[in-house]
Amino acid sequence: MMTFAEKVISFHKNLDFKGTLPGNIRIMNPFRENPFVMEIVEAFYKRFYSDNHKRRLILGINPGRFGAGTTGIPFTDTVRLAEKCGLQIPGVKSFEPSSVFVYEMIDAYGGVEKFYSDYYISAVVPLGFTAPGKKEKHVNYNYYDDPHLSEAVEGFIKDSIETQLGFGILTDVCFCLGTGKNFRFLEKFNNINGYFGRIEPLEHPRFIMQYRSKQKEQFITRYVEALRGASGKQQA
Repeated sequence: MMTFAEKVISFHKNLDFKGTLPGNIRIMNPFRENPFVMEIVEAFYKRFYSDNHKRRLILGINPGRFGAGTTGIPFTDTVRLAEKCGLQIPGVKSFEPSSVFVYEMIDAYGGVEKFYSDYYISAVVPLGFTAPGKKEKHVNYNYYDDPHLSEAVEGFIKDSIETQLGFGILTDVCFCLGTGKNFRFLEKFNNINGYFGRIEPLEHPRFIMQYRSKQKEQFITRYVEALRGASGKQQA
């Protein structure tokens, strides 16, 4: 029997979007574009997921350039990858505010070993997107920013979620990072496909760090209470 880690690694090695994207939107596939990423992905998942434990799923939006777009690990920049996970990508350094929040939350939950034994983080779309910004420089783009893009990747989303459910995912609840468009899309998608008993939204880490940083500790408490409650490990 393949371990949870082996299933995740195989999934990422085979990630490939073969559809057509609208306009000037580009796909971002760090698992194929950076030769170091798959090495880090393998090391990370073998370290924290080499078992057959069942876990609950947390879904973000899609990878950004400085988090999973660089490391291959959702909400993990190179700083947190080294400091919290003990892994490094030679010659690469990235900083992502969302990663700061997520790893402070993980610390409050009980640390990386405890958190990753209970949860698996992915994204509604496990590959990223960029589109022209100011001065034609490509910037991060979300799958829901253009309805034509959402439609173009819908089949890819369905296949990706169904594959990941086969890792050993508990389906009573799925946590959605984002209480707005990401949540609305995922809830509607789940109502059609019936993957999870319910979708529970949490404020997106990027929103918290950009607009609610003074309330960060409150949001960390909210996350930890929700996640511990679902995992049956809520502490007195």
